[in-house]
Formats: sequence, C-alpha cells, structure tokens
Amino acid sequence: MRALLSGAALCALAAMTGFAAHAQAPADGGRVEAGYVTPRTSFGHPDLQGVWSNSSNTGLTRPSQFKSLIMTPDEAREAQARNPSNIRQKTDDNQSLADGLLDGKDLAAGRGYNAFWIDPGTSYALVKGTYRTSWIVEPDNGQIPFTAEARKLMAAERAARGTGYDNPEERSLGERCIIGFGGTGGPPMMNVLYNNHYQISQSPDHVVITVEMNHDARIIPLRGKHRPDVLAPYLGDSVGYWDGDTLVVETINMNPLQAIGNTRAPLTAKGKITERFTRYNDRQILYEFTVEDPVMYSQPWRGEMSLNALGEPIYEYACHEGNYGLEGILAGGRNDDKKGVSRERALGEEG
Repeated sequence: MRALLSGAALCALAAMTGFAAHAQAPADGGRVEAGYVTPRTSFGHPDLQGVWSNSSNTGLTRPSQFKSLIMTPDEAREAQARNPSNIRQKTDDNQSLADGLLDGKDLAAGRGYNAFWIDPGTSYALVKGTYRTSWIVEPDNGQIPFTAEARKLMAAERAARGTGYDNPEERSLGERCIIGFGGTGGPPMMNVLYNNHYQISQSPDHVVITVEMNHDARIIPLRGKHRPDVLAPYLGDSVGYWDGDTLVVETINMNPLQAIGNTRAPLTAKGKITERFTRYNDRQILYEFTVEDPVMYSQPWRGEMSLNALGEPIYEYACHEGNYGLEGILAGGRNDDKKGVSRERALGEEG
C-alpha cells in the first residue's frame, strides 16, 4: 500500500510558506501568458509551489508520423483518437469487468499491467498555447543529436551489462527501485507510464522538487555552489538562481549509471543540463530544458514542457513493499542454469 505523503522529508527546510501579494510579470519571450500576474511567496519569490503533472501523449522525441512540432487543435484531437495508449485505456484490449479485467489473467499475455494500473495521460501537450508532438524543440526534427562516439559508448554499455539474470546490478536502476524509470526524476524530468506527479516546495534559499516515482526529492540550493566533482549523485548536482521570474537550475556531475530519459545515454563530465521553470498561468508551469555535452551530442538540444496543476496530493511510491520481481528474475536465471538453458538478454529499457 502507498501512504499519503507526510512531508517529513521536506521539514528540514524551513519557512516553506504560502502565498502573498501578486506582482505583474513581463511576458518574457512567450514564457508567460499575456496579461498573467505571477503570484509571489511571502518572501517575495515567484510562487511555483503545488502539485504538478507532466502526464501526456507527448514524449521526448517526435514520432515519425508527425512532420512538425506544432499541431492545430483539430489535428491534436485526431491524433489523440488514434493514439494506441488512449485506445488501450478506453478498451484495455476489449476486456471488460465480466472478462476478469482485474484478476491478472492478462499477465500471461506478456504484459506487466492491464490498463487499470496505468496513467500516462490521454491528450497531447498544450505548451505556450500550442499542441506539441514532442518535448524537443531544437533540433527542428525533434530528435536527439547523438554523436558517433555516443553511439559507441551506448553499445559498449549494453554489451557490458550481461544477460540481466545473473546479478542484481544487471537490472535497470528503475527495476531496483533506486530512481524512477524513464528519467522521471530528471533532469530533464520526463513523463512515463504512471506516477507523473511532482510537488514543488520553496523556502528563501532552497527549492525542493519531490518526485512521485521513486519518491525522490531534488533539494536545490539557491545561490549555492556545486559540490566537488568527485561527488556524482543520482539526479545530479543541481544549483539554482532566479532570473527575473524564472527559476534557473543548472545540473552537472550526474551519476554515470543514470541515463537521460530512456536513452541509455549518460551525461559525461563535460555535460550540463539547464532547466527553467516559469509560471505561465495559474494552471501551468512552463518547464524548459537544455542539454549540453560535446562528447554525447553534436549540438545542444532543447525542450519545452508544461507542468499542469493538480488539485490532489502526491502519494508515497513505496517501490519495494511486497516487490518480489527481482528475486523471481534471479531465481529463474538459476533455474535455467540447472537445466543448462541459455538466456537471452532481457534488460529493462531505462538506465
């Protein structure tokens, strides 16, 4: 069972208090909806606090069926109606309760979950008033500009990880409940199959982003200094500052075992990720990110996403409670060893 977030992890940061007077924010490069007045905290900072979601049919890269970044409302509705995830959520492959929808029999078909358990979003993202086919806005093709060296490094990493059945370390970080799968914790913070909630809390000298999956907390000091390079934590070493009404967060020294999103591509020692958070209106935060790494990418690449306000709490993601999947995977491997059966690679997609 998942318990309601108590907030204990955030209590170490003082003065995380509510709303105060409003101040007019300039429409900086379209980052703020025309005429919107940015709310302020009691200590004068733009107020980003609340629970937000990036659930969406839109993903990091642009699928081949889309030829441009922006869709018209009619095109977005048509794409939404055709989206396989939306169809599955409506029909769950045409199962009904009378078919035993909740009894788990569909697991034999090779699926980990039926649609009752997933929450990936049901519409394409509305970002700065336009419907988007990808989070990536630069390069124009909506794809990650990997270098040849990056592809070699990713291939070597895959080859070095073994069968996936011999050691816990061969399984992905998400499967092992170390960080969320698919890059949900960021940076940049990606939407995944479920648990796409984020809670932002602020104090005068810190911003905390609590990530629903895996219940991580990004504690970001403002006007701080990066830690020594020898420290390379999961989710990276982040520091923030205010640029007008935009919170800018710069992250370096991400743990080399952590990939960006679902790419299997880590950030090298030469890399940096810059995130920008701006209240677009009462319902959305404009979340922008730029990824730079001359080893991995032929150019910096940039994305834009909307974080949408939710009128509900964030819950604890208790990943290991009653989780016997890893034990079962390794036990299956040992059983194959006894039988002399060779095993194919079956590693998860996330890093």
